[in-house]
Amino acid sequence: MSTPIARVALDTPLNRLFDYLAADATPADIGRRVEVPFGTRHRIGVLVELADQSEQPAGNLKAVRAIDRATPPLPDELLHLARLAAGYYQHPLGAVLASLLPPALRRSGAGIRVPAATAWRLTELGRDQCARLPARAQAQLALADRFGAGALTRDQLDPRDLVRVRDWLRQGWLEAVTTTRASHGDEAGPPALTGEQQAVLAELREPPPGFSAFLLHGVTGSGKTEVYLRRVADVLEQGRQALVLVPEIHLTPQLTERFARRFPDRLLIGLHSNLADGERRAAWLDALEGRADIVLGTRLAVFTPLPRLGLIVVDEEHDGAYKQMEGMRYSARDVAVWRARERGVPILLGSATPSLESWRNAGTGRYRLLRLNERAHADASLPEIRLIDSRADRPRQGLTATLLAGLRARLERGEQSLIFINRRGYAPTLLCNGCGHVFACPRCSAHLVLHRERGGYRLVCHHCGLTARPPEACPECGNLDLRPAGQGTQRVEETLAEHFPDARVLRIDRDTAARKGAFAAMRERVEAREVDILVGTQIVAKGHDFPHLTLVGVIGADQALVSPDFRATERLFAQLMQVAGRAGRAEHAGEVLIQTAYPGHPLYQALRRHDYPGFAEAALRERQGAGFPPFTSQALLRAEAREEDRALGFLTAAREAGLGLDRNVLLFDPVAALMARVAHQHRLQLLIQADHRRNLREFLRDWRPLLETLPARGVRWSLDVDPTDY
Repeated sequence: MSTPIARVALDTPLNRLFDYLAADATPADIGRRVEVPFGTRHRIGVLVELADQSEQPAGNLKAVRAIDRATPPLPDELLHLARLAAGYYQHPLGAVLASLLPPALRRSGAGIRVPAATAWRLTELGRDQCARLPARAQAQLALADRFGAGALTRDQLDPRDLVRVRDWLRQGWLEAVTTTRASHGDEAGPPALTGEQQAVLAELREPPPGFSAFLLHGVTGSGKTEVYLRRVADVLEQGRQALVLVPEIHLTPQLTERFARRFPDRLLIGLHSNLADGERRAAWLDALEGRADIVLGTRLAVFTPLPRLGLIVVDEEHDGAYKQMEGMRYSARDVAVWRARERGVPILLGSATPSLESWRNAGTGRYRLLRLNERAHADASLPEIRLIDSRADRPRQGLTATLLAGLRARLERGEQSLIFINRRGYAPTLLCNGCGHVFACPRCSAHLVLHRERGGYRLVCHHCGLTARPPEACPECGNLDLRPAGQGTQRVEETLAEHFPDARVLRIDRDTAARKGAFAAMRERVEAREVDILVGTQIVAKGHDFPHLTLVGVIGADQALVSPDFRATERLFAQLMQVAGRAGRAEHAGEVLIQTAYPGHPLYQALRRHDYPGFAEAALRERQGAGFPPFTSQALLRAEAREEDRALGFLTAAREAGLGLDRNVLLFDPVAALMARVAHQHRLQLLIQADHRRNLREFLRDWRPLLETLPARGVRWSLDVDPTDY
């Protein structure tokens, strides 16, 4: 009897399986991690097939070094999903399977160790001791209150809290847990449902078991999360598991806490890239082995093994963060829909501003459209949106007199305000007043952004990370008169401090929220009313409920109206609707002031009416007339090289190879990307477009092997199917 041949998927750029001898392998080992020799090293792969023979000569085959039978194998359903993704996104199966595994299980020799704690909760001793804390120990009392609501993860704690956690662990006040459980449920119980929520839930519960796709279009504050919670409860009662996806890591702590309090006796795990390797491995194994009831995570969680999967929820389904921009450039939203269809389970996609692709799917009957048109809070209403004509009310240091008056009125009433500007740093660029010279990054096709630091100012490239001191004189004309041009979050923060010296101003952007736990701590300050004016980027635009925030001011939104990216207006509308939703979430009326030089623009007029359907239908008509997605299917072949001619030569040869296939697709000429150069690498791209998705898939299937045979010395290339970034 011949030795079985193990066909192993390895994380390499080669789109093939590798054959190894595996004397003791059985069909039960399919899906298991294996360690194999590869070149001069040992690597971890996944055993995906067993065969009797190999195309390789028997003398060339090496033996599998080890099969990990301590870890359950990847289920057939997940192997099938990985094959679907690899085929659709034209990515090697081994690389896809490697991305499914936690980092700790991708390394050679990584066995199963004691799971690292992902959260801590109070012990009986801890609850007793916290009740005796003196009134002056305000920080400890605040932390005790948070632990009283349930277990807290490392992500939900700032560094000062972590110091106290270590002390309390030593004293026996806390115990480590590997999953998030609330110590008790919501004392008040679930809120009463509105009539709209009841109608939506009735429709969600109506279809027979099996796959069904729903698009929940609900205005901000309409109670979409409560609908999710009720549907998850239905699934848990059936003994099934629920997968809940959110677009941003910053949204996970708040939502995790809400789910944990609603389901205190269920195992809830979080999965995202901010987890330590041990935490992520432990959570992943809880899901794989069926212990976890609810998995809540970012896009990587869409591939979590769930043997009892009964429901998938995709919150903020329109968000661009669901698109992976490196490696396999998949859309987690689209993969979630595939997975629901393959597993025969319902999927619920929710958003106040659905993607145009999903909106069209609802219009054609592929998805069932559900609506929540009113805010869930009895006293809450949608904010009034006003357009400030910046041609008449000229901004000074970025702020118009109307916006300043609105801020002053809120300060007098003790209410909170938010200034939204999607540009971090002090100013978008540094400008010479003499000759107009703008300081560009020498390595990228971008301006250097001026940042304010403790020691002065720095010029920073947001694309390659280059930093430099601002020069004393203009390199073109020698003029000493250099000035910041435009507004960034730091400059707006400074301007607000000048106008309102007694106001407590807090800036939240990628720079201030980069430290672990920083964002959660800042959000708590806002909720505790320790902040009067927030200055923030898109990090604060979605998913956060600030009940005392009644004014939102928007600066610098017009730039998207003149962008060459055809998706720019869709993103702008969604962004502004989301940030507008931060105002007036409770009994306080909300107001949104948008500074614009184009107050008559149809996008702003639709926004003023809170008319997403009207905006979406107009945008879809434009897309159809122009032949853009979702009425066509696209892929981008991207190429980068230090010498532009190398990238251009590769793409030109790729186009010729594609034309030779004579398929029903359109291959455009190679052009520079919108960001033509990053870190000295010239970036070019070739657009492929088809009227039907099947034509594009068949073309890419036959074209990809040809690309691998083309000369590509010094060229890095990748295929991006359904691109969102051009």
